[in-house]
Amino acid sequence: MAKKIIKIPDNTVTLRIFGSFDKNIRRVQDAFDVRIYNRAREEEEGDSIVIEGEEGAADMAASVIAYLKKVAILNEDIPEQTVDYVIGMISDGQGQELSKMSDDCVCITAKGRPIKAKTVGQRKYVDAIQKNTIVMGVGPAGTGKTYLAVAMAVKALRAHQITRIILTRPAVEAGERLGFLPGDLQSKIDPYLRPLYDALYDMLGMENCSRLMEKMTIEIAPLAYMRGRTLDDSFIILDEAQNTTPEQMKMFLTRLGNGSKAVVTGDLTQTDLPFGQRSGLAEAVRILKNIDDIGIYEFSERDVVRHRLVQKIILAYEKNDREKRTKAARAYKVHRSADGSKRKKT
Repeated sequence: MAKKIIKIPDNTVTLRIFGSFDKNIRRVQDAFDVRIYNRAREEEEGDSIVIEGEEGAADMAASVIAYLKKVAILNEDIPEQTVDYVIGMISDGQGQELSKMSDDCVCITAKGRPIKAKTVGQRKYVDAIQKNTIVMGVGPAGTGKTYLAVAMAVKALRAHQITRIILTRPAVEAGERLGFLPGDLQSKIDPYLRPLYDALYDMLGMENCSRLMEKMTIEIAPLAYMRGRTLDDSFIILDEAQNTTPEQMKMFLTRLGNGSKAVVTGDLTQTDLPFGQRSGLAEAVRILKNIDDIGIYEFSERDVVRHRLVQKIILAYEKNDREKRTKAARAYKVHRSADGSKRKKT
């Protein structure tokens, strides 16, 4: 049996690490089959968290607690998703990746809350946006693709690196026509652009955001309205890009003007295009992956930062899709064998 001791500066940090009703610590104990408890340090102020168990398991559990301590010291509560994420990274031998996570703030919300990358994947995505003129963020729902892109756009606007933010999405459900919906143009497109509004309101506040939109410093419009424009000194975000056609994607990417940056986000597993229609995002990733100054980052289900059930839902659907593809491949082989097209020559 091995014993690891991690010093904690004060009881508040200890409480954050343990979580409500010790739920965080129970998850670590169950993951590594160790015993974890805290005790007051007699020789100096503060607490100690003690981990007891087999050598290797105790080492990994201690690494998890050390990372959670770092998060707790930053005055942040620790949700279950974060605990599960850290446990997974340590268990897979990726603790070194966690150590590279910086405390840099991506942006500050209207209420003063700092926005930071919560996973290694998010950190790499933010770095890619900083380094490249065009970035494509591809991955499942809940990984923060759009939210972090908007945060980076607001950060650039506040730093006067750009003069406007342009946010757009393809309105696939309305066939890019939008004519049958009631109201004026703004009323017609609002349902499709609501996630972008939500992110902006969080970053800038509703009143400030409305004022910037009136001045056209911030523009939100369906993708069809980008045609024929040249967008200079802008931070442009194309959301739900899996629902673009190859032609629409080419049109969007060629709008880029001097001093501008573009971020394209999408989930290739949630394409709403008509059956048989190619996704412009999938084609762009394939065609542009080797071009300098274009960054392509693919998130995994591990980067999901929504409710922990979202990650399980994504994995379940991926498993179902794999099983469907396997059955289809087997059925095809049987069919080919039955019609004699695959008979061996004698």
